[in-house]
Amino acid sequence: MAGMNRRDLLQSVPALAFIAAPLQAQMTSQASSAPAGAVYELRVYHCYEGKLETLLTRFREHTMTIFERHGIHNVAYWTPTDDPLKGKTLIYLISHPSRDAATKNWQAFRDDPEWQKVQSASEANGKIVEKVDSTFMTLTDFSPHI
Repeated sequence: MAGMNRRDLLQSVPALAFIAAPLQAQMTSQASSAPAGAVYELRVYHCYEGKLETLLTRFREHTMTIFERHGIHNVAYWTPTDDPLKGKTLIYLISHPSRDAATKNWQAFRDDPEWQKVQSASEANGKIVEKVDSTFMTLTDFSPHI
């Protein structure tokens, strides 16, 4: 996994995963009220072998709620269906009101006592995530509003 570059990663994610009709409908209704300066953040978590289920449980049961509490809006989450990423990668899209807000949101998240407790408990048997890739994005002028 460490040898995989961003281009290989993005090529391995099916493009249709980002424009599926149900997701597009959900995103359209959510973001029609998004502020003009909103930024989207594409995050890719590369897990240690055998740790993806632990990460998914942590997101499902804790992380998503804590994100929302700190202004990090959950947009969509994916797991790849093909190798080499299958079974060891979580890809997700979140949004923030602005890039400055993103910095503040992430700091508040990291400082959250509940998050610190959840992270420690979930990593009692070792680290889960080996590497995180983060890309901030804005919509193009020709993009459907999500």
